[in-house]
Amino acid sequence: MKEIYVVGAIIKSQSKVLCAQRSDKMSLPGLWEFPGGKIEGEETHQEALKREINEELKMDIRASDQLFKKVTYDYDFGRVHLSAYRCELIKGTPILTEHQTVKWLEIDDLDKLSWAPADIPIVDKLKKEGI
Repeated sequence: MKEIYVVGAIIKSQSKVLCAQRSDKMSLPGLWEFPGGKIEGEETHQEALKREINEELKMDIRASDQLFKKVTYDYDFGRVHLSAYRCELIKGTPILTEHQTVKWLEIDDLDKLSWAPADIPIVDKLKKEGI
């Protein structure tokens, strides 16, 4: 099985977090996720988050050094190892380059979305611990 290492950004602004809907051109189309992507080469998780969020959403963030949650999930296309980090928005508003849409949601509203399976444990932990 292909091993895929990815990072996810829990980007907060006031009491809300940024949620991104996968486009029809991506795997798992229409499902929601915390934005991020694959780690390239010798990148640290924080470098990968900064690069991916800049590429995908044209936003500048600062990622925490502390891992929020690690999830491993077996999809039909491979085993995804997702490491999620709380992130602070430095500047920018989302400009979509890959995703279908984005929403800023309160923690209590996260259950209203259909999440990608690997992201569900992150949603559950956010509901317990908050942002």
